[in-house]
Amino acid sequence: SSGQHRTEEFRKVNVLMKVPALKDGSFTLAESIAILLYLVRKFKTPDHWYPSDLQKRARVDEYLSWQHINIRGKGSKLFLTKVLMPLLTGQPLPPEKLEGVTEELNVVLKQFEEKFLQDKPFIAGSEISLADIVALVELMQPVGAGYDLFEERPKLAEWRRRVEEAVGKQLFQEAHEGILNAKNLTADKIAPELLEHFKHQLLKQ
Repeated sequence: SSGQHRTEEFRKVNVLMKVPALKDGSFTLAESIAILLYLVRKFKTPDHWYPSDLQKRARVDEYLSWQHINIRGKGSKLFLTKVLMPLLTGQPLPPEKLEGVTEELNVVLKQFEEKFLQDKPFIAGSEISLADIVALVELMQPVGAGYDLFEERPKLAEWRRRVEEAVGKQLFQEAHEGILNAKNLTADKIAPELLEHFKHQLLKQ
């Protein structure tokens, strides 16, 4: 249920009260990137996900460090503004507000293409890595909000196709079902305490 992760049980796992959280025996961990890296190291996944080659690994780390306030920050801001703001305020979104957040996202998308993707098939080189997965997951947020950022960007669209193929299209679709249906979200489907949290976040901007 929508409030389930707010229970005492979950509070013990993640004091920050944020999803995701990992519990491995008595060890608990928050933050999605930290969790991914932990799992990759623990389960000896194929090398390409987090390469042992020092420079390839550094490429993955470089992207993971950059993405928080850039792709993730601007992508979720567009999502919150476009999908949640009208729900919370009961008012249509002012077009200039949407233009502003779209423009911010476009700036980081250009940086992503020029600095991180360049002319390589994937961020770390010729093989898919954690960086690509994290990037695509975050880019699906604005897409879920009805902004198809791949349409005007052939290089980005090609990269997305390669990532989907490497992961498996079926799995990719399943993973993004929730976010892709976000356009149909209505306020009554959101847990009340979550609404409060979003209200707080949006009013700060």
